[in-house]
Amino acid sequence: MDIGRVGVWTRTDGMALGEAIELAQQIEALGYGALWIPDAFGRDPFVHAACLFEHTQRLVIATGVVNIHLREPQATACAWRALHDQSGGRFLLGLGVSHQTVIEGMFGRAYPRPVPSMRAYLDAMEKAMWWGPAIDADPPIVLAALGPRMLVFAAERTRGAHPYFAPPSNTRRSREIMGPDAWLCPEQKVLLEEDPERARARARQAMAGPLTMPNYRRNLMRAGFAEHELDDGGNDRVVDAIVAWGGPEALVAAVDAHLEAGATHVCIQPLDPDDATRPSLKTLEALAPRLGVGAE
Repeated sequence: MDIGRVGVWTRTDGMALGEAIELAQQIEALGYGALWIPDAFGRDPFVHAACLFEHTQRLVIATGVVNIHLREPQATACAWRALHDQSGGRFLLGLGVSHQTVIEGMFGRAYPRPVPSMRAYLDAMEKAMWWGPAIDADPPIVLAALGPRMLVFAAERTRGAHPYFAPPSNTRRSREIMGPDAWLCPEQKVLLEEDPERARARARQAMAGPLTMPNYRRNLMRAGFAEHELDDGGNDRVVDAIVAWGGPEALVAAVDAHLEAGATHVCIQPLDPDDATRPSLKTLEALAPRLGVGAE
């Protein structure tokens, strides 16, 4: 599977299905290697991926990421292999352990230790029954990983890691932990807005949810930020580390920073300056030639 150096991470739940299909086709036409879609109380990512495969030719569809606590491993294993078969090998399964505040607070379930629970889940997927067409080898999996133990496990057990909400310094540390061979696919928010006040206001809107999550906060503190810098929407230093804003060259520089730090593939999340419900196609169009994605 070739996912290229740069893909797109975005939510399409605020868009009509036809608009989401058109967006995937536009992303493919621009030359981006993959479209990463979340599992976040909207469209089912497996159903949505199957639909998008029917309307694209080369684009890899990746889940960023499927919540293992809400899906039985048998069901996930069958969906994973079925989508690999239906797409001609264009499906990349991203799995994650979600957040303690979500699993306990929203669903009233105990939140088990992350690495042991992921290990047990992958063990169960390996043992899952599959009566579908023969597959030469299991398709790739990546894991949502920020802390060192999950990063090591991702490198040992799967194709690699998909860190979310982390600066380029995290990518460098992750590569050192994982070694040279594992895939490392960080997400990077980008905002085509050159006015500092407007840019940071929109960035804080996008960062509000993640900054309430203890695991993201811990990871930013590992990256050198003080806890007080993360409060009240994050100070400017935190905002500028998480959301690349400015003109096209500033956004390209953020992507390059991840690649130079050891990323295999960077998933850019193109924030629209005026609409939080959909991605910015204008940003993707502006960045594609500068990133050289169509030339890969």
